[in-house]
Amino acid sequence: MEEQQINNIDNFLDLISNYKIICVTGKMAAGKNYICSQLEQHGWASVDADKLVHQAIEIARNKIIDTFEPYAKEKKIKLKKEDGSIDRRALGELLFSMPDLLEVQENIVYPIITVMVDQFIAEHPKTIINATVLYKTPDILKKCQAILFVDAPFSIRIKRAHQRDNLPHIQILKRFHNQKKLLLQYKKSNIPLFVLKNL
Repeated sequence: MEEQQINNIDNFLDLISNYKIICVTGKMAAGKNYICSQLEQHGWASVDADKLVHQAIEIARNKIIDTFEPYAKEKKIKLKKEDGSIDRRALGELLFSMPDLLEVQENIVYPIITVMVDQFIAEHPKTIINATVLYKTPDILKKCQAILFVDAPFSIRIKRAHQRDNLPHIQILKRFHNQKKLLLQYKKSNIPLFVLKNL
C-alpha cells in the first residue's frame, strides 16, 4: 500500500478518529517516542515494544543463555552480568556479529511479546504499539488499523542517536543501514500507511 504524507499530529488524529489500535514505527532516532508522547496527550495509551523485548529477554533468560552461550564463547563475549542478568549490549553485539542468530532470538522472545501486547490492548481502549520491526510479528501488526511511519533527515537522526545511545559511530551506521528498507516492509502490510517528517 502506498503511503500518505501528513504534515502534523493534528492532521493524523483527524484521520484516525475512529481507530482503536495503531502502530507508530520508523527508523532509529527518527523520534517515535516523542510522537507517541504527543498522541498520548489525546487519549492514546502507548506500549513500547523495545521495552517489552527487554522484559521478554529476562523472562526467557535461561533459554537465551543456553542457546547463545556457545556462540558467545567463540566470540569471547560475556552474556551475563555479575548479578546473573543478561547483558543486552553484549547480546546485541553477538547478534550483529552473527545475523543468523537474530531470527533464533526472535523465535524465542516474540511469542512472549505477543502475549504482553494482547494484554495491553485488552486494558486500553485506544492503543499505540510503538515498534520498529512490528512487521516481524504479523499476528500483532494485523490488529493495527493504521501505521504511522516517523521519519527524519539523516543528519538529525545521527545526532540524536549519538546523544541518546552513546554508541560507536560505526555501530550506529550499521543499524541505519539495516533499516534502509523499513518503510517498504510496512507497505507490504496493506494497512493504511501514513508518513510524518519529524524535524
